[in-house]
Amino acid sequence: MRTGFSTRNCRKCLALSLTPEKMNFFAKMVNPNYDLFKNYGFTDGRPIGAPEAAKFIIEDMIKNGHYLDFVEKLLEIDDNGYMGKKQPFIGIDDVFDDVLDSGFEYDETTGLFFEDQDQQITRNWGRLLEGDERQMAILRLDIVGNSLLVKNNPREQIDKAYADLREIVTNAVVSRIGRLWMWEGDGALAAFMLNDYSRMAIFAAIDILNEIFFYNKTKNPLSADVKLRIAVNSGSIFYSSSNAKISKIDVILKAILLESKAAAPNSLVISESLAVSQDQSILDIFSNTMKITDTSEKYRIYHVNMGKD
Repeated sequence: MRTGFSTRNCRKCLALSLTPEKMNFFAKMVNPNYDLFKNYGFTDGRPIGAPEAAKFIIEDMIKNGHYLDFVEKLLEIDDNGYMGKKQPFIGIDDVFDDVLDSGFEYDETTGLFFEDQDQQITRNWGRLLEGDERQMAILRLDIVGNSLLVKNNPREQIDKAYADLREIVTNAVVSRIGRLWMWEGDGALAAFMLNDYSRMAIFAAIDILNEIFFYNKTKNPLSADVKLRIAVNSGSIFYSSSNAKISKIDVILKAILLESKAAAPNSLVISESLAVSQDQSILDIFSNTMKITDTSEKYRIYHVNMGKD
């Protein structure tokens, strides 16, 4: 988590807009265990001024990695009020600009900041901490017949084709503000958290399938087409930098199940729980609801005709 934030405007905004008690209340909305007064020994009735309270709270938010969450909460309350009452923050636009100047962009759809992709691209969008819970979409990709491709083609050609595939996948994912979390010998796992994240994952998957279609026609150095199975699922994810922990999350396990049990070569499968939140224009390209044999899992499938399977 970056700590190079300019906080002068945020300190000024809080001091001009809130009492210390209200600052502490809003800080607790971001970190329920936070307590300004206990942390700094003000429980005995010793008064604390607004500028001093603002300084302590912001320092603590930065130290604990919650500064972006705190600014996002202030922006939300400034826009929507709290408990039916307006709560304007004096100078909140300057606070917003300071975060952008620190190397971040702002996603209007989700109300979240994320790293400026022209400067860097990291696994956690430059802001998630271990254990942070977010709603995300997961894209699982598998190379069909990987073992045969490796067996029947020279190593140099395999390396070239798989490097090309990784570039195709990475471009499709990152251009939709997603992140490539895993790249294995025969597949990949990507995550989407921003914008309309489920739709972004679907569009990325379709883009990958279309790009592979043209790749097979024009650039593929292998003796057979590269064929893919892709699945997209969505739900609540507790972020981790550990692939071992990520691999055990139910949302991801379901995506892997859908890819392995429901997806045909050159197809995209989406979970029914994800499908019901999509516009009809998206659903029109998918099949009707289907069910994986011997399970309760339902899905819809989009198939790309890329020649003989």
